[in-house]
Amino acid sequence: MSLTRREFVKILGAGSAAGLIGTGYANKTSLFGQENMYEMPKTGSARILHITDVHGNLLPNYFREPNVNLGFGETFGKLPHVVGNNLLKEIGVKPGSAEAYAFTYNNFEELAIKYGKTGGFGQIKSVLESLRESAGGRQNTLTLDGGDTWQGSGTSLWTRGADMVEACNILGVDVMVGHWEFTYKENEVLKNIGFFKGDFLGQNVRILEDALMEDEYISMTEKYDGRGLFDEDEGIPFKPYVIKNVGGHRIAVIGQAFPRTSNANPQKYFFPDWSFGLREDEMSELVEDIRENENPDAVIVVSHNGMDVDLKMASRVIGIDAIFGGHTHDGMPKPIEVKNAGGYTVVTNAGCSGKYIGVMDLDIRDHKVSGYNYKMLPIITNLIKPDAEMVSYINKMRSTKYDENVVEARSSTMSNNPNRVGKTYNEILSEELCTTEQTLYRRGNFMGTWDQVLVNSLREEHNADFAMSAGVRWGTSVIAGHKVTMEELMTNTSMTYGETNVSEMAG
Repeated sequence: MSLTRREFVKILGAGSAAGLIGTGYANKTSLFGQENMYEMPKTGSARILHITDVHGNLLPNYFREPNVNLGFGETFGKLPHVVGNNLLKEIGVKPGSAEAYAFTYNNFEELAIKYGKTGGFGQIKSVLESLRESAGGRQNTLTLDGGDTWQGSGTSLWTRGADMVEACNILGVDVMVGHWEFTYKENEVLKNIGFFKGDFLGQNVRILEDALMEDEYISMTEKYDGRGLFDEDEGIPFKPYVIKNVGGHRIAVIGQAFPRTSNANPQKYFFPDWSFGLREDEMSELVEDIRENENPDAVIVVSHNGMDVDLKMASRVIGIDAIFGGHTHDGMPKPIEVKNAGGYTVVTNAGCSGKYIGVMDLDIRDHKVSGYNYKMLPIITNLIKPDAEMVSYINKMRSTKYDENVVEARSSTMSNNPNRVGKTYNEILSEELCTTEQTLYRRGNFMGTWDQVLVNSLREEHNADFAMSAGVRWGTSVIAGHKVTMEELMTNTSMTYGETNVSEMAG
């Protein structure tokens, strides 16, 4: 069931606390003039647009927010560790509204049927273009991607992330960082970065000393026009930061990759020459250096630390105006102001799966940030006319035929599926597998029903007494009573090194 504009406005009510969706008064060709409208007049000097953790989801999808998000110690009961009705109270959103559906798990099945799917790159592109237009043009905006974008779907697996690189180019992403982007081979990562039209940053990534002493790594970077060797003397593979002119203001953007990539993903197989770390001291020194030598009007960070780590870093590093975070998939419509010795830093996190766009208008006066306005817009698919260029690209990409060159896994015996050869990506992913009797979801601290299905399947397939899931946060949801397709299965399982090991245990 989809809603008409009249019904939607009636549901939201004139007093919608979040104020995310309005009627607008723009020309017929703009998004404001369509049946479903997103309006946010610019209130500052420079507009920052933020998406993160898309995980390969080019198409609209369902995504259930968590019913549990544990915080420990000083984070207990504080954002982002607030869910359900408590979160609605915190952000001033009415239960049953479109925002309540987007930001919480409350009545998920009922509201999902009422409001429909969320996300979709066609819809995201339309909203981004509208937000750029209302800011006075793209020159007054900067679009950030917090990483975990080039991985997580069947097509991103089969294309080694290339489908998402081109989609990000069409979307107009200016700056991004990475995490799962590094779970392709190093040469594939450098190839993808080469095709990406924006800046790929990573102040906390280093080249291992042994790699710098050998010719093999240097030769690889030469093949990709020096990418992966930004500063040989310091052992830095990627740009730490970039200066962008936004609305006539100098905005310094620092990139922070996931600091535990080497621990969370197989380093020796995928990125044997790179190391990752939090490198907070280096961040502090970099911010100080930028402030002293680059004359910025604002310093912001696009981060894949995770929100709790971003909050801690914001309290310890002086001179950052705002952190646009990712990794933990926290769809937080309310930014958090973190006090530190230099004043305060604003910390945000824009969820996952293409479900939201974070919008921050910075008020810059006398070459410094004097204020800001932030909203996180939920992408309610049925209310947005998708961008034609993006839809055309996605359809064309999905018409690609699976062939013998596709690599699905690092295991030589499982790297290619002969049963799929000759079929289009769309044909493979549209296969209906079953009907689910319960809503399938991920995103809890300890479990989700999708994970239960996966471990039950592993137990049955391998005649095991118990099984364990990797427990990753990415993966879309399926509503009870709906068909489960290969697409949805692969959005929960597509990784370049997925393998199953069976072991005998005693005791």
